[in-house]
Amino acid sequence: VQLQASGGGLVQAGGSLRLSCAASGLTFSGYAVGWFRQGPGKERRFVTAISGATTLYADSVRGRFTISSDDAKNTVYLLMNSLKPEDTAVYYCAAVAKWRYVRIRDKYDYWGQGTLVTVSS
Repeated sequence: VQLQASGGGLVQAGGSLRLSCAASGLTFSGYAVGWFRQGPGKERRFVTAISGATTLYADSVRGRFTISSDDAKNTVYLLMNSLKPEDTAVYYCAAVAKWRYVRIRDKYDYWGQGTLVTVSS
């Protein structure tokens, strides 16, 4: 099983980025898929998750970030709008078998390698 996160980069505050998480060896439709982020000197924290039509967002990104999935491509996307310098982090996608665990980092079964997002002021 491999999760491949991509799409990170350098963007100015107020800008947008779209991250992608593609899976091989695993079908996303059988899992909840989450995004976490880890800023400099910080713990890895929950950002958002999706399972079917159900989504969940951290308060810090609600209204600015949108998670979506394309089952045909076995890919999950994270559209990030109105980016702020405090959104700077390595973003990780991960898959967990049960929706009730989506906020709990240690319950995830599979992780991608992370993609760096840097937001300049």
